[in-house]
Amino acid sequence: MIEGTLVRLRALSAEDLDAHVRWRNDPEVVHWATGGNPQFGPVTREALASFHEVRLRDDPRSENTFTVEDLADGRAIGMADYRDLNPFTGRATVGITIGERDRWGRGHGSEALRLLLGHLFGACRLRRVDLETWSGNERAIRAFRAAGFVEEGRRRAAVRVGDTWHDEVLFGLLKEEWTA
Repeated sequence: MIEGTLVRLRALSAEDLDAHVRWRNDPEVVHWATGGNPQFGPVTREALASFHEVRLRDDPRSENTFTVEDLADGRAIGMADYRDLNPFTGRATVGITIGERDRWGRGHGSEALRLLLGHLFGACRLRRVDLETWSGNERAIRAFRAAGFVEEGRRRAAVRVGDTWHDEVLFGLLKEEWTA
């Protein structure tokens, strides 16, 4: 467990499935997490159960999904993950989703991201962390910049949101930038 003042990151458990089904079937969560990508949701409980089973067996040497739990009430409010961890290059890609809308804009996601980065740069001894979002997700972009991420590029018109195309925004954070 990795604990902050608002949230803790804990191991994903089978009991988290219902919350994940709810989040991935919430159109607002899907919109902000992925620009409405139908591969993220909506999804059936059965399909997500299969995916969830695989996540429970992740090898933390290459990928892992944490449950973001609110310290105030112990409720699962989101997920944070890393993937494509390469110990040779010291690099991984991260993602974070706060699925409980009543926790949006209150610092829970920002703290979860900081805790995940501390784990990756500390315990995992990474050199660099990447993430991406879509250009219409200004709240996420502000949070990523506040955590120290630097915009490194854009894939133009790579994310479709309804009938509108947005850029995919690529961010990176180096260990020395994190410790500064």
